[in-house]
Amino acid sequence: MSIELLTAPTPNGIKVSIALEELELAYTVRKIDLGAGEQKQDWFLKINPNGRIPAIIDHDNGDFHVFESGAILVYLAEKTGKLMGTDEKNRSVVMQWLMFQMGGLGPMMGQANVFYRYADEKIPFAIGRYQREVRRLLEVLNERLNGRDFLAGAYSIADIANWSWAKSHAWSGVKIDGLDNLKRWLDDIAARPAVIRGAQVPENFLEKIDKTERAEKVVEAGKNMLV
Repeated sequence: MSIELLTAPTPNGIKVSIALEELELAYTVRKIDLGAGEQKQDWFLKINPNGRIPAIIDHDNGDFHVFESGAILVYLAEKTGKLMGTDEKNRSVVMQWLMFQMGGLGPMMGQANVFYRYADEKIPFAIGRYQREVRRLLEVLNERLNGRDFLAGAYSIADIANWSWAKSHAWSGVKIDGLDNLKRWLDDIAARPAVIRGAQVPENFLEKIDKTERAEKVVEAGKNMLV
């Protein structure tokens, strides 16, 4: 028995595969074809009524379903007692920075991606508004990482969640010039063996968006998901 991961190569998707690798949990993968709308099919909606990836089925816990990437990270951390903090205050700090990503960095980068990459009509006001907000949020991370190796003391699910989005800042058309703490943190986490493995599940997301031909396919899939 193991955990079944239903996922696709996106920032939210790699959050969970990285966590599974870091936690050394046994898991299987089912790739979901977002461009074809597989996440909207009835069988998937029974697992996640919101029709989004990732989701997991914990076959070791009565085939328990968990959706929403942040909720999955918390579930896995609590299941193993790792990557979540050692006491009440530390756990709260981890949760605060996890929520920072869930409520801020992820949604703002997602909107920047829509207007900068996917929308046929390029609206300068919308593009600029979301790119500026993404840059501001990355500056918040940079300041937090001043004198710190990680966001909440020890390496945690907060780092995994924020890294999975911040690493793809160029896809949102946002530069990180001058954000030296952020750059160091991005590089340090990218070098972790479990992160290297997890970021390639179900295929290499970061490589996909760095190569023109593959990037065009990502854009096309993104447009399909806007319908």
